[in-house]
Amino acid sequence: MRKPAVCAVQYHDQVSAHFLAFDLGAESGRAVLARLESSVLSVTEIHRFPNQPLKTDTSLRWDLPRLWSEMRSALDSVPKANLDSIGVDTWGVDYGLLDVRGELVENPHHYRDPRTDGIMDAVFERVPRVEIYGITGIQFLPFNTLYQLYAACRATPAAIERAQTLLTIPDLLNYWLTGNIACEYTNATTMQMVDARTRCWAAGLLGRLEVPSRLLPPIIKPGSLAGTVKEEASRALAGTPVIAPACHDTGSAVAAIGISSKSAFLSSGTWSLLGAELTEPVITPLARDLNFTNEGGVCGTIRLLKNIAGLWLLQACRKRWIEAGLEFAYADLFEAAASDERSAFRSLFDPDDPAFLHPGSMPEAIASYCARTGQPAPASPPAFTRAILESLAFKYRLVLESLERLTGIRFEEIRIIGGGSKNRLLNQFTADATGRTVVAGPAEATALGNIAMQMLSTGAVASLAEARGVIDRSFPVERFEPQCTDRWDAHYQRFQDVEYTHA
Repeated sequence: MRKPAVCAVQYHDQVSAHFLAFDLGAESGRAVLARLESSVLSVTEIHRFPNQPLKTDTSLRWDLPRLWSEMRSALDSVPKANLDSIGVDTWGVDYGLLDVRGELVENPHHYRDPRTDGIMDAVFERVPRVEIYGITGIQFLPFNTLYQLYAACRATPAAIERAQTLLTIPDLLNYWLTGNIACEYTNATTMQMVDARTRCWAAGLLGRLEVPSRLLPPIIKPGSLAGTVKEEASRALAGTPVIAPACHDTGSAVAAIGISSKSAFLSSGTWSLLGAELTEPVITPLARDLNFTNEGGVCGTIRLLKNIAGLWLLQACRKRWIEAGLEFAYADLFEAAASDERSAFRSLFDPDDPAFLHPGSMPEAIASYCARTGQPAPASPPAFTRAILESLAFKYRLVLESLERLTGIRFEEIRIIGGGSKNRLLNQFTADATGRTVVAGPAEATALGNIAMQMLSTGAVASLAEARGVIDRSFPVERFEPQCTDRWDAHYQRFQDVEYTHA
């Protein structure tokens, strides 16, 4: 049995301290100002901005200069208080290239850009997947940085030749904040380019693939001082320490919560990430076959988890409906889906089917999947919503059972964190499908975990356990107990049959 990562809580008196967390996700970014006083944490969102990719006929890219402009606007809006530190977290895998002058070679590609289609197979011809997993312990996903960079070396060698440094998205933003170049460990592990045992770049693997390791900066631990704010970034905040928290957003989200050895975490948002916090990686043939990932965590931990498509499916459907003139608020969709009993369990599908990665139309992709598997397609937006949430809940059960096989632990509770934790219908479906208690919240877990590592790094708390205790006391959670499990059990086998048949 694998040993869960747990530690004892110790509290000590607090003085007032202030922290700023930048939390950037696939749909939006925000700046959150936090105040710690008398062991209670309060947060205020001071700036929110959309994150809209740039789409052309040939590529999909992130508009990093605009995101940086939004961050600078947030820095300018910080109240005139003594700010103890700043931290940045974002999504993983994507990267920017800097030239010899420290300027972007090009806007970074979006992980849903189709340039990596078919690239994994080309990589496996040079280095077998069993060897790649044995070194990195990372889940095989077509948009991992390893495959993005391999694709870039083949398709745009001039850009690679021009580049001097590769930085993941949060490392790039830290560079613009401080002028210092480094790669934070938790985010580096998402790239499938780090040796899971040595926690250093897998130079031998990269060399066999002719991927230039000369581009890679030093790796720093979460909680390290990345530098101080330079005047060009913010004259008012110049000299403020910039802490590299868990710069990967899921790493920050998990850093926020104190969970027992019998609890699994589920970070719910555009992506769902379900796993457990352990003290060592699980790199076994079974873990490889189940396609689990061993991502770096804070304070020496490992997050054994699996990526699941998440609420991206509903976001993409809603975007398509809006383009067609049908405006639906998420709350209205959830309410209608909850009462649409005629659609219950009619249309089930694997949320991770490749057809859903970057379809032209998500509703059409789901309808096509249903046609290929002999099921009726959802007939309305509420029916689509119900089908997505039911399929996600069943997928969570499937992944949870695999996690239990890998760890030898029976998880009695699922802790749902992130923005998706506010989706009470999905929370209840998850409890019903898995037969486990669901504890939901905090929704702000990613920003709070970012702040937790800032508190730890600056000495405002003495341990990660203390930081987690502060968060637990400051932000309430909601519990969901399983209901109607027999009804869900009756359809679970059909979900598995549909998934495996279509795969």
